[in-house]
Amino acid sequence: MGARNRSLIGSFWPFGGIRYRLLALVLVPLLLLAGTVVAIAANWSTDVTYRLLFSRVTTDLRVARDSFVRLQSDALAELESLASSSALGDALATSDHARLAAIIESEQTMAGFDFLRLLNATGDQRFSAGAWVAHALRTSPLIDAVIGGVQEGRPRGHAGIEIYTSAQWREGDRPLVDPAQVVLPLVDTPRAAPDARAVAGAVEDRAMMILAVFPVVQADGQRIALLQGGVLLNRNSDIVDTVRDLVYGPGSVSPGGRGTVTIFLDDVRISTNVPSTDTERALGTRVSAEVRRRVLSEGKLWTDRAFVVNDWYISAYEPIIDSAGNRVGMLYAGFLEAPYRSDLQRGIFAIAGVVLAGCALAAVAASLGARSIYRPIERMAAVARATAAGKTRRIGTLETSDEFDALATQFDAMLDALAAQRARIEEDARSLERKVAERTEALEERNVSLQESIDLLRQTRERLATAERLAALGELTAGVAHEINNPTAVILGNMDILVQDMGPVREQLSVEIDLIVDQVYRIRSITDRLLAMSRHKSNAAGSPSNEDQACPLAEVVKKSLLLVRQDLPQRVNLIERHEDDAVAAIEPDALSEVLVNLLSNAIEAAGDNDRGCLSVPCIELHSRRAGDRVLLSVRDDGPGIDPLVLPRVFDPFFTSGKACGTGLGLSVSHGIVHRAGGRIDVTSEPGEGACFTIELPRAANGPCADQNLEVFGKKAPLSTDPA
Repeated sequence: MGARNRSLIGSFWPFGGIRYRLLALVLVPLLLLAGTVVAIAANWSTDVTYRLLFSRVTTDLRVARDSFVRLQSDALAELESLASSSALGDALATSDHARLAAIIESEQTMAGFDFLRLLNATGDQRFSAGAWVAHALRTSPLIDAVIGGVQEGRPRGHAGIEIYTSAQWREGDRPLVDPAQVVLPLVDTPRAAPDARAVAGAVEDRAMMILAVFPVVQADGQRIALLQGGVLLNRNSDIVDTVRDLVYGPGSVSPGGRGTVTIFLDDVRISTNVPSTDTERALGTRVSAEVRRRVLSEGKLWTDRAFVVNDWYISAYEPIIDSAGNRVGMLYAGFLEAPYRSDLQRGIFAIAGVVLAGCALAAVAASLGARSIYRPIERMAAVARATAAGKTRRIGTLETSDEFDALATQFDAMLDALAAQRARIEEDARSLERKVAERTEALEERNVSLQESIDLLRQTRERLATAERLAALGELTAGVAHEINNPTAVILGNMDILVQDMGPVREQLSVEIDLIVDQVYRIRSITDRLLAMSRHKSNAAGSPSNEDQACPLAEVVKKSLLLVRQDLPQRVNLIERHEDDAVAAIEPDALSEVLVNLLSNAIEAAGDNDRGCLSVPCIELHSRRAGDRVLLSVRDDGPGIDPLVLPRVFDPFFTSGKACGTGLGLSVSHGIVHRAGGRIDVTSEPGEGACFTIELPRAANGPCADQNLEVFGKKAPLSTDPA
């Protein structure tokens, strides 16, 4: 089989020849090696490139942090210079208010402070508009450190980051800073964390300040005033642009790229040179959720790719800590990823091109070298195909004097030997075919005879097994009926005595007395049917013929319905259709027993089918003549019979889970119909009900011997003799 498959592949697959296999042996490893080299080079290049980029952006963030810290130091140095100036000391000593105002205004302008305040030594007054006015000192760790600090040697000031609420920077009749610089509309930003403020018209109105506080002391070291200066970071493009120019100077980023620096208040960009469009800065946009969680929530450094406003950047973030030690914002430095990613891809494509070019050269060399191998092999293959097609062809002498030439000579010699051997085999085969045909004909005759014997033996075995089961069932039934009939006779006799002795009380208990008597007669009816069944079983081999019986099916159905009428629910509809000439050759009481079993099963099945209020469950009884046979059908529209148990419904003691029952009803019915020369069949589909069909011999002529039917359901005297 394997050789045949390989032959078919070679015939229909144009690349199944030896030359292509030889090339595959060379090219496939080359291609696998090339792919592996390209994949390794790509992974290595990507890993190294991004590690270098992340290392660089970490350095950029460190430079930006140093610049940010230096801004705070510069602000403190400016205040220190002003506090130690003789001009300020003289103006304070002489209370020259005009000169104080000029000095404060000049220093604020030259030092670049957004506000510069002169407070008294305790901070409860401030110099404003040429006079000292009451001042509510804002609680601040920086001011507390200066006021509460112990002077040791030269005076010391403090600088740090402070967050001013809208109420704090708007205090008094003159705002501390320009509101237009502070208030930033919040912009909906992709990948940002959900925020309750992210609604239409929401703004960020807090101010982030670089706050510096320095004491003014006299020659004896006594503090006489405080200087408080602040630099607003909201919308402060000069700071971020200066840091950007320092970190990302000319030539520091790839062509087409850009370096950016941002100061965040919480997760909102309050000062940035990241563009949202070609001309606008992305002020009011928010950082991505994952960066916020790592930097602001966890207080860790972020160094990775990050989605910044509308593009991917190689980014580094770190938290900004205020003077109280709280994380109030972030400092960011980063540059566009796209130019570096493009350079990386071009490098990977260049490596792939070089590797593939090398593979192509190796493939050409392999093809040229393999030509001297596959030509002799293809010639041998052509001779082999011609020989398989019944043609006479030989390889002959090859141009090469190597192993292929010796193989071709041996192959030709083998073909000659095979030709001679084939002629002898064909002659022997013809002789063998004649003998095989003769033996086959004899074996077929014996097989037919043997099959007939096997069929006869199987039928005989089935009949014997059925007879044994029926005999055992009859004996068991007779014993049960005998044991039940005697106690019922005693019960009925004692009931007669009790009724006679009860006197006037009898009328009060008439319902209970009638119920007991009815149940006793019901037991009698059951035992009578069991005794009749046992007589049928014991006389099965020698029972008289039913040919002289003439029983109209419609009449038997009518009598049988009397026995099951009390079990028939009102919601079940009975439909009868009978032909007048449907007369069967069977004992009426036997057929009635079969019908009672079938009707009881149909009533139970119809009652189990829950159809709601759309339709009423139905049972159909149909009798008709069919040639020399008569047919009686009992159909219900219940849930049907499971196909797995359908072949076993006529087996003794088999039940499919009925609420009550012994599994003998259908088995007994099958035996009765079979002894009458008929058959009983069942058809069923799940969900579509079941149909039992009884086929019986048609009676010749004569009335129905229905004297036994007349007493069905009546209370005849109870006999104590079970026989």
